[in-house]
Amino acid sequence: MSSMDADVTLAEFEVLERASSEEVDVELINGRIYVVPVPDGEHDAYTMLIGDQVRDHCPELRLLPERGLRIPAYRESRARVDGAVAPREYFFDQPPWSDPSGVLMVLEVTSGRTRDAEVDRVEKRDAYAQASIPAYLLVDRHRAEVKIYWQPVGGEYQHVAAAKFGTLLRLPAPFDFDLDTTEFR
Repeated sequence: MSSMDADVTLAEFEVLERASSEEVDVELINGRIYVVPVPDGEHDAYTMLIGDQVRDHCPELRLLPERGLRIPAYRESRARVDGAVAPREYFFDQPPWSDPSGVLMVLEVTSGRTRDAEVDRVEKRDAYAQASIPAYLLVDRHRAEVKIYWQPVGGEYQHVAAAKFGTLLRLPAPFDFDLDTTEFR
């Protein structure tokens, strides 16, 4: 994930985001512009597998892939999350960059490039905690593990649990189910 540290207004960012090609996504996180490659098939498969399990165990919830959220950790940041879990009806009346207040969990899957994974591991985790998103699920393809962070207080998640691919990871309330990663590779 390349980053560009620049002072841009929200309006300037929105113009850049609209003008970006179909081969990249543009995000504004903590005052930095990130240009990220569009997800590959494995990335999308992990998102789908997690979304299926959320729907199966929590039928009142849905995972929406590639959702734009307003994450106000710094200025008026914009993050296109790999998945946002919310009640089924939550996103019906939301604009393209949605209010994250109804989101129960954000999902990020590391990209294929190792150098980009630190943004998901640290910067995005911290921004989501500062936005008071109750849980952050990270699928770290480079470490072959999944991590769940939950209960943000003062801009930091208070709890974290991890599991290697091929095992189960217990998700906290309101999910309260074991995420099965046996299909992850």
